[in-house]
Amino acid sequence: MQEAMKQEIEALYRNHTWSLVPPSNTQQVVGTKCIFKIKRNSDGIIYKHKARLVVKGYKQQPGIDFHETYSPVIKSSTVRIILTLATSYNWPLKQLDVNNAFLHGNLSEKVFIPQPTGFTDPFAPHHVCYLHKVLYGLQQAPRAWFDKFRNTFLHWGFRNSATDYSLFIHKHGNSVTYLLIFVEDIIVIGNSSTFINSFISSLYKQFAH
Repeated sequence: MQEAMKQEIEALYRNHTWSLVPPSNTQQVVGTKCIFKIKRNSDGIIYKHKARLVVKGYKQQPGIDFHETYSPVIKSSTVRIILTLATSYNWPLKQLDVNNAFLHGNLSEKVFIPQPTGFTDPFAPHHVCYLHKVLYGLQQAPRAWFDKFRNTFLHWGFRNSATDYSLFIHKHGNSVTYLLIFVEDIIVIGNSSTFINSFISSLYKQFAH
């Protein structure tokens, strides 16, 4: 478990999730906790220990360290329609879970957390972490995550559906690709395996740790 937590903290540093600042009386420091999970294969054998640093978002104060918290949710009717298309035309389907997805959302509010237990900077042991990116548990995490992905998809030539905000469509010549977003899961469906594989490769490069 200690190694899993070390990997989590290293990922946070690589993503420039926070910077250390001196403490002050004006800061609202929100506590954190570590959550550990054991991931198993279908045969029950353990293949990975997972650790995650989570913010105690229930202690955040509205209007001070968070504002908007919404995150669009894909409509069940949209999922049925797109899956029907994929089945009817035998289109390839990929389901993605981008690693540490919530760490990519930019944070506009001022949020401070204590340094993770066991990973205190020896040169600034009393400093606190000023967050630049969202962490799991923050009230605004789903909203910030969705905005980050939406801007990326639009930049890559996708367009947002006017009837379902969590559906993105890309058309080029005879190629058509649909992206369905549900929290941190992404379903990719289309008639071009070449484009889908290229897109997935670009996505992982963009959001790699």
